[in-house]
Amino acid sequence: MLKLMPLHSLQQHLPQNFHFSLFQTSSAPQEVEQLHAFSLKIATFNHPFVSSRLLALYSDPKINNLGYARSVFDRIQRRTLIHWNTIIKCYVENQFSHDGIVLFHGLVHEFLPDNFTLPCVIKGCARLGVVQEGKQIHGLALKIGFGSDVFVQGSLVNMYSKCGKIDCARQVFDGMIEKDVVLWNSLIDGYARCGEIEIALQLFEDMPERDAFSWTVLVDGLSKCGKVESARKLFDQMPCRNLVSWNAMINGYMKSGDFDSALELFYQMPKWDLVTWNLMIAGYELNGQFMDALKMFFTMLKFGSRPNHATLVSAFSAVSGLAVLSKGRWIHSYMEKNGFELDGILGTSLIEMYAKCGCIESALTVFRAIQKKKVGHWTAIIVGLGAHGMANHALALFLEMCKTGLKPNAITFMGVLNACNHAGLVDDGRRYFDMMMNEYEIEPTVEHYGCLVDILCRAGHLEEAKNIIENMPISPNKVIWMSLLGGSRNHGNIDIGEYAARRVIEVAPETIGCYILLSNMYAASGMWEKVSHVREMMYKRGVRKVPGCSSLEHKGVLLEFIVGDKSHPQTKEIYAKMSEMKEKLKCVGHVPDTTQVLLCIEGEKEKEAELENHSERLAIAFGLINVKPGSPIRIMKNLRVCNDCHSVTKLLSKIYSREIIVRDNTRFHHFRNGSCSCMDYW
Repeated sequence: MLKLMPLHSLQQHLPQNFHFSLFQTSSAPQEVEQLHAFSLKIATFNHPFVSSRLLALYSDPKINNLGYARSVFDRIQRRTLIHWNTIIKCYVENQFSHDGIVLFHGLVHEFLPDNFTLPCVIKGCARLGVVQEGKQIHGLALKIGFGSDVFVQGSLVNMYSKCGKIDCARQVFDGMIEKDVVLWNSLIDGYARCGEIEIALQLFEDMPERDAFSWTVLVDGLSKCGKVESARKLFDQMPCRNLVSWNAMINGYMKSGDFDSALELFYQMPKWDLVTWNLMIAGYELNGQFMDALKMFFTMLKFGSRPNHATLVSAFSAVSGLAVLSKGRWIHSYMEKNGFELDGILGTSLIEMYAKCGCIESALTVFRAIQKKKVGHWTAIIVGLGAHGMANHALALFLEMCKTGLKPNAITFMGVLNACNHAGLVDDGRRYFDMMMNEYEIEPTVEHYGCLVDILCRAGHLEEAKNIIENMPISPNKVIWMSLLGGSRNHGNIDIGEYAARRVIEVAPETIGCYILLSNMYAASGMWEKVSHVREMMYKRGVRKVPGCSSLEHKGVLLEFIVGDKSHPQTKEIYAKMSEMKEKLKCVGHVPDTTQVLLCIEGEKEKEAELENHSERLAIAFGLINVKPGSPIRIMKNLRVCNDCHSVTKLLSKIYSREIIVRDNTRFHHFRNGSCSCMDYW
């Protein structure tokens, strides 16, 4: 074994002008690495001062090199409690709390932990939310005499509060003699997290002193409980506001859907940080205000702020909501130029964005470029392929994923079942549903049952679907009943359709689609008296039909068209193109399917005119005029494409030799050379 040299004797082994004091003064990463290498070269690494100092330097927040810190720790021959404490803290502070707790398990076999070890490892338990492990460490602290240590008690109050065990937190808190403002804040935060806002308010009043965090915790707690006005009142009373308090109030407004107040407060802030931008962008996106989310994202870039992964995920989600492909491509390019990697949720969001914008080829390219694919990446591409009618490809990837050893989760099976649904693969749908339960032991949710029911309803297996619904172990929601109603409407089964409609009205009487489907089912069967009855019911209940709307992106601008729209600057050219389309359709023998006119209109010409003004035809006409040849015309519609428009779009794709991609409210349709990717099954 190497004989350790006294500290003063090390100097003789160092080069001239190289002073041992550098071990004490060095703080730059490169200097520390050089000292580390030199200590190994001259065999002084194992001197207690050298190895301990290197471990401390690598663990210091200024350098924070966990890899080298662990390497040094593993090479130390005679570890002390200080060494263990240093490396455990380094793991916990670097968000590797699980590894820190594993190391703690090794420590207790060699040493008794002290009042430095225990708060650190309890903090790790709080971050992981592992309250049982936290309780075990609490028991150990009591056993070895640190149960009354102020630092241990403080960390216990924080851990129990964050893990939702507020009674345990209160018990520790009440047993403490010294209680500083941080401790009070931890308990108030715990009560606020649990929704016990009244107790949190009382504690706030009882506090001997307060800081900015005390106020902020309550503002945040009141906002999360929906008491935004009370939160604002408290916010206005704050003696000193910091960024956290401003952000908490903005978050409260966004969660309540009060975008105007959030934006007003945003412009009143003395400065913004990344959290502020993320709250605004994500707040808009989560509330369906996709255009505002993107405007805020690009405003952020103009101000020189750098986004993080969370920002980009929200931006991609907003792009997906609008299907504005050019914006998505620009953000993807920005991401690549600025060194963002396709790992984790960012890669998943990018795949979803391209798939939802109708560019499944780009989604596949991104998927293939991800080196270490996770379940989320496989799930995103399976869902995307299914929505584009590429069921065979989706199912092949699912099997490939299973061969890699990755286990599909509940969302993966949602994608698989949806793929079967869009392709009419009834037997496969039943088989994968059984596989999910029996092979992977995933308990089906109401959404999974909804997928299975929809597969059966679309294929006309209405009685089987009805039996599944009536024997489900969980209560069916309105979506499931709507699937049965939709299937009944498509297959002309009035009895089951009326049965399903009654159930929808019982569960969710405000569901507009229920009345529309019921009315359309009656209209398709010529039962105009019942149509009138349904529409009278809609009028009395204040239910209004959502008008058909189709959108198309052109030169970075999202354009919207509604039925009979004449508001566009190119209206004259659009309607001229529509007349041309009508004549060309006649020349190839198209006969309008007037059974799709679900209004009580007598003449066939009037019915044809009604069909000709559907919103997607206006969007197609605009696309034929403005989208350069060779580029797909991408359209997003808020309603299901009707049979006649589907037939017309197939013919137009062949007449004009154009690819037309339509995303309706259920799936994508790729029209090429007179056919559709859905194979007329949608």
